[in-house]
Amino acid sequence: MSEAPHPIEDADLDWVLALNQAHVAETSDLTRASLSRMVEEAAYARCVDAPGAFLLVFDQTADYDSPNFLWFRERYDRFLYVDRIVVAATHRRRGLAKTLYEDLFDVARALGHAHVGCEVNSDPPNPGSDAFHEALGFEKVGEARLIGRGKSVRYLSKPL
Repeated sequence: MSEAPHPIEDADLDWVLALNQAHVAETSDLTRASLSRMVEEAAYARCVDAPGAFLLVFDQTADYDSPNFLWFRERYDRFLYVDRIVVAATHRRRGLAKTLYEDLFDVARALGHAHVGCEVNSDPPNPGSDAFHEALGFEKVGEARLIGRGKSVRYLSKPL
């Protein structure tokens, strides 16, 4: 059984950064300073079973310029956007991602949000993430080709 998700603290930043950088193809490149700014700006920044998994989520008020985040901002007045979730290879198949998402859904409902949005790479494909999000009840709401980034994404939303 894993621990309950807890806020990402300064003591967690080094392992969270290392985990992000190990999965930069699925997320994006960060420095410790940029990660720290993201954690401060996030509506939800939690981790579980250090160095197991972390989740960063922004709401519509975030000062954030990700094209995927901006896609949701242009279409929804109020939302929570999952920017990144990463589970260490050594901690997979333990339910950590599901634990983080269920905690996020509880927080989102408590804050009065009607849905949580995210994107999943479609090119290159990410079938594991597709299956995971579908099992949690996410539905496709759009798609985009990210010029200059060499990938395409599907935008997903989970009604709460």
